[in-house]
Amino acid sequence: MTPNDCGPVGGRRWPGLRVTISLMVGLTAIVSVTIFGLPAEAHEKLLTLDLVVGVISVALTPVLIRWPVPAAVALAVLTLISPAATPSASAASMLVAQSRPFRYAALIGVGSVACQAVQAAWRPAASLGYGWWLALITVAWAALIGWGTVVRVRRELLASLRERARRAEADQEHRIAEARMAERTLIAREMHDVLAHRLSLLATYAGALEYRPDAAPEKLSAAAGVIRAGVREALEELRAVITVLRDDDPVKFPETRPQPGLSDITWLIEETRDIGTPVEVDDRRSDGDLPAATGRTAYRIVQEGLTNARKHAPGVPVRLLLDGAPGDGLRIELRNRVPVSVGPGVPGAGMGLLGLAERVQLANGEIEHGTAPSGEFRLDVRLPWPR
Repeated sequence: MTPNDCGPVGGRRWPGLRVTISLMVGLTAIVSVTIFGLPAEAHEKLLTLDLVVGVISVALTPVLIRWPVPAAVALAVLTLISPAATPSASAASMLVAQSRPFRYAALIGVGSVACQAVQAAWRPAASLGYGWWLALITVAWAALIGWGTVVRVRRELLASLRERARRAEADQEHRIAEARMAERTLIAREMHDVLAHRLSLLATYAGALEYRPDAAPEKLSAAAGVIRAGVREALEELRAVITVLRDDDPVKFPETRPQPGLSDITWLIEETRDIGTPVEVDDRRSDGDLPAATGRTAYRIVQEGLTNARKHAPGVPVRLLLDGAPGDGLRIELRNRVPVSVGPGVPGAGMGLLGLAERVQLANGEIEHGTAPSGEFRLDVRLPWPR
């Protein structure tokens, strides 16, 4: 017997005083009927013994509720000397079956039937033979233990279902939180790619205005117009991102504009050339439809590569290589010479390359970047291109 076998019933709180009193009253009535229903000769010789046993069996009710196994053993022993303990002993067997594993209930049941058999041997029932009486007692105890076991199993099943429902709800909340975090990460990556590109353009034009105040008025006006338009677009992008980040439901994130693809890099290259960064394009791609997700990733790679070149090597030519075919994959390579020293430019935190690495990893691609011994910075990415 383990310490848990003497604990509260079924691991739950003990019943209140009202339940205990009700059970004691009910057992008192049944014990009274049992005592005064015995044959007349039993009253003459053993009435006092039966009354004492009956009182003790009823008085053990609080102990039975709190520690059912020890109380059931004690009541089974009392049935050896008097049938007045039989109602309490039967209730104890059923309570053990409700609150403890079946092996304990079975042992209590076998012990109780054995004690009843000893009692019937020296205090036989007048209306039944010993064999029939023993069979009836065995069936009655088996029914009590079976009923109690069914109640216990049903209670455990309901508790298990409640726990599973609670865990499922917790898992659902966890999945929602993960989805929300993934969506915010995606939004932050898009914000970096778009705003970094636009702000680097603004910095370039602002630098031109600062270092060439003697430029022609029409060029100054054009540069100011580009800065104004870039600021407006950057603010719109920032406002959209902040609106989404304030919303707790990531599913509501809308695609408010068509997502760019690799076919849209033409205007990106022209824009870069317009601000003074030469771009040489070597496009060796074969004909074939590039998946939209791969095209979007490729566009962001080219955008980030041109932005980094403009930030860290302003005015230095950039060579862009696009190569690949369906089934062979898509290769994107950007190279630019790293100047020995540059003037003040847009500061970088290295988050762009980290974001690119995440994008490429999500696309099941490969990425390499670094400065070669020849003094060139190289960004080389390979993306899958299914047939």
